[in-house]
Amino acid sequence: MKKNILGAAVLAAILASGALSACSGSPKETTAADTTAAAEAQAADSKAEETTAADTTQASAELKEIVVGASPAPHAEILNAAKEVLATKGYELKIVEYTDYVQPNNALDSGDLDANYFQHKPYLDSFNAQNGTNLVSAGAIHYEPFGIYAGKTTSLEELPDKATVLVPNDVSNEARALLLLEAQGLIKLKDGVGLEATKNDIVENTKNLDIVELEAAQLPRSISDGDIAVINGNYAIEAGLKVSDALATEDSQSLAATTYGNVVAVREGEESSDASKALVEALTSPEVKQFMEETYEGAVVPLF
Repeated sequence: MKKNILGAAVLAAILASGALSACSGSPKETTAADTTAAAEAQAADSKAEETTAADTTQASAELKEIVVGASPAPHAEILNAAKEVLATKGYELKIVEYTDYVQPNNALDSGDLDANYFQHKPYLDSFNAQNGTNLVSAGAIHYEPFGIYAGKTTSLEELPDKATVLVPNDVSNEARALLLLEAQGLIKLKDGVGLEATKNDIVENTKNLDIVELEAAQLPRSISDGDIAVINGNYAIEAGLKVSDALATEDSQSLAATTYGNVVAVREGEESSDASKALVEALTSPEVKQFMEETYEGAVVPLF
């Protein structure tokens, strides 16, 4: 009887040992298989990442560079807002900033730029006439209302006799400034002079205002030297001046408003090139329009 009990106990121990061996063996086999699968998956992921990186590098390399000159604000800012849209059209945008109205046209004419974006059509036409260049508009993008800003005098009603009035010294912008002064009843110009007006065309000046011509870029810095200053929209923006703070601005239906749209300029014959078309399309995209309206609050008005 004892022998039978002992035998049964030995048999049970042997069976238990076998069961434990089987259980411990199964997890080891599963772990090895999982490790192999994980390694294969990781290798596949790594290969996919390499392929994606290669595709991205290749796509970037395929973008054609387009070099555009611009004034810092708002033009360079607007161009930056158009970069991603332009990239979808196959172009990488390089922006070169200028702080005057002469260098970007000279650089475009010499071939250092593919286009520029800083000026309106009357100024472009005037520059061509004076410099013998052949630059043309590839498209109008936006309009910047001219404003009269306070210097020593804080309102037009308080403007004294012989007050100093600062205006741009280039032909097209001076005419625009004079038209705005005329619209406020401060001066009267010869009939029909329109966008060709200079201070020599003033026929009535009841307050004997002293019209001082300065380079457009200097106006914001010199505003404290005059009673009032008539300032281009882009230079006003750069100086932190708001349209809402202006003593007067151009009416949206004025001759200036309907004429002085800021354009993308290119060399004659390139206005219909693929690059020019892509640039204009990017600048007139819904994304850029939203950027203009939200950023400049009326200081920059889209023309599309």
